[in-house]
Amino acid sequence: MVSVIIPNYNHAPYLKQRIDSVLGQTYQDFEVIILDDLSTDNSSEIIDEYKDHPKVSRIIYNETNSGGPFNQWKKGIELAQGKYIWIAESDDWCEPDLLETLVTGLEGNSNCVLAYAQTYVINADNEIQRASSHPMPEEYIDGKTYIKNYLTGGCSIWNASMAIFKKEYYQHVSPQFTTFKMSGDWLFYIEMARQGDVYVSGKVLNYFRNHDKDVSGKMYVSGKNYIEELQILKILKKESLISLKEYKRHLLDKYVRFTVFRNKFAHDVQHQVAQAFYTDGTTSYKGFLTVQGSLNLLTIKARRRLKLIFK
Repeated sequence: MVSVIIPNYNHAPYLKQRIDSVLGQTYQDFEVIILDDLSTDNSSEIIDEYKDHPKVSRIIYNETNSGGPFNQWKKGIELAQGKYIWIAESDDWCEPDLLETLVTGLEGNSNCVLAYAQTYVINADNEIQRASSHPMPEEYIDGKTYIKNYLTGGCSIWNASMAIFKKEYYQHVSPQFTTFKMSGDWLFYIEMARQGDVYVSGKVLNYFRNHDKDVSGKMYVSGKNYIEELQILKILKKESLISLKEYKRHLLDKYVRFTVFRNKFAHDVQHQVAQAFYTDGTTSYKGFLTVQGSLNLLTIKARRRLKLIFK
């Protein structure tokens, strides 16, 4: 059985489409757990329409806001009765065969702990902006290899709604992921992939709604995403999941991107990000770049390239 966790906060306009797309899956062995994080809109009215649905096992309204999306993940996972977990974000939706595809993937390899399909990125008006992709129709990838190739420079699982995982491996995941505002899922997938293989489907079966009211959108606009991304890189290095050379390469890429866009961010955020870049224990990353003797040249070239891409 799959436990489908729908964590919601102020997503009333999208809730019905989300819940209906879950209930309409071709794979029907699932329960639905709906968690509302003290929404201030009319979410409860929509959620209550489903309170007597046979697939809905729990509806919980928080009396206080949890303070972050990954605290809701934790609550839902610990309530779940299923063998598999699907975090179905409340502002997304999906094709009817998403669960069937991913459960089949997990069950096709006893060493597989995590499975995901591809996603469309849509805006608030349901217009498709872009899509993720994978070079193979489907494949199993060794977890350590997956981390190095797909979870180092960024997170290839763009959205929680496109993935499912085996609950039994959650017990070995550190609760540190709950301390993040945006990148907790990235760290969560790293810790899951350390324990087994990853199944990747090339089918585009999910619709990830990207809008300025969600947590990730706000983080990217503010520039605070860099702080959490640097934390992830440091964890990867500390756990020897990437080499020092790989760490520095990815750090330099983020440094250049930050340099290009830093003037868009508030001064206090610029300072926080700069501190996160320049200080790594007793090592000055700024000093490392300067020692290389190519910081200015790299920065100038990269800034020109990035401005062409992101102008």
